[in-house]
Amino acid sequence: MSASPVPVFDGHNDTLLRHVMNEGTAKEVSFFAENDRGHIDLPKARKGGLQGGLFAMFVPSKYDDTSRGAFDPEDPENFAPIDQPGALNFTNRMFAMAQRWVRESEGQVVIAKTVAEARTAMSDGKLAMIMHIEGAEAIDRDFYALEVLYAAGLRSIGPVWSRKNIFADGVPMAFPSSPDTGTGLTDAGRELVINCNRMGVMIDLSHITEKGFWDIANLSTRPLVASHSNAHFLCPSARNLTDKQLDAIKESKGLVGINYHVAFLRDDGAHDANTAVDVLVQHAAYLVDKLGEDGVALGSDFDGCLVLDVIKDATGLPKLIEGFRQSGFGDKLIHKIAHENWLSVLERTGI
Repeated sequence: MSASPVPVFDGHNDTLLRHVMNEGTAKEVSFFAENDRGHIDLPKARKGGLQGGLFAMFVPSKYDDTSRGAFDPEDPENFAPIDQPGALNFTNRMFAMAQRWVRESEGQVVIAKTVAEARTAMSDGKLAMIMHIEGAEAIDRDFYALEVLYAAGLRSIGPVWSRKNIFADGVPMAFPSSPDTGTGLTDAGRELVINCNRMGVMIDLSHITEKGFWDIANLSTRPLVASHSNAHFLCPSARNLTDKQLDAIKESKGLVGINYHVAFLRDDGAHDANTAVDVLVQHAAYLVDKLGEDGVALGSDFDGCLVLDVIKDATGLPKLIEGFRQSGFGDKLIHKIAHENWLSVLERTGI
């Protein structure tokens, strides 16, 4: 009888977006039936040991286009600004989808508002969802939506995706490139950080420019966290973190979640899924060296990226764990990276 997979808490996925965009189309599938159209569904999660994670609510620039194909980083329309009322409405659709999963799962899926709730759900074999916004376009300048979404369960916000909004500027999907590509926080962005600190909402630094990163580092009183980014030293993408940024994250007792997107892992930036798991493990080892054993976790970007073929989807998580083990990572470190470091940093954030 095979051993149970190591429990995983994952720092980022776009599964809600995929389901909402496919709702009412020929691509629509059930979250409760295993299928080949996405990286995460409940059966896949159980097979791979995925027991919890930050479930992102991202609003694409063309959110009303259900016929869209694969994301094109060269298409400027994919980076066009969006209006706050439309973004909030689309975010509400994703939140409602999550609520339906909770209801239809008969207790097998939980929206956790605290780390204690997440730990309990995971230990009971349930899937613990912590709600996250990727790109804060849904939040109004007066922060009324922030209060309402917090009451519904929102516990994490990335001020930007890779486009400018009223709070900050985002990095492009550029390679090779420094993350120092644009402006930092606006006055509204500073107020967003202050409000998130006050409420106990984690601030996610993935996608923000280097200037924005330092603005938040100088203002925030909470751990610095990048939910799905890698080491710029190993892959010089604008989406990855420089050694100086990693030093600041370590000083704050923060965390980096490793992104499985091959173009953010490979030293040539190629979109080639035929990439060895050792390339991802190399980023993990580098980040452990820079951040310590408590500062590294997983941030797959499932359902939003091109994943290594060897992993493929949530069922492949044990192959990643085995890659860590084969590279000399001990059981204690593996368990920290797989789930404990995320839960600990969320506790330090006040969740």
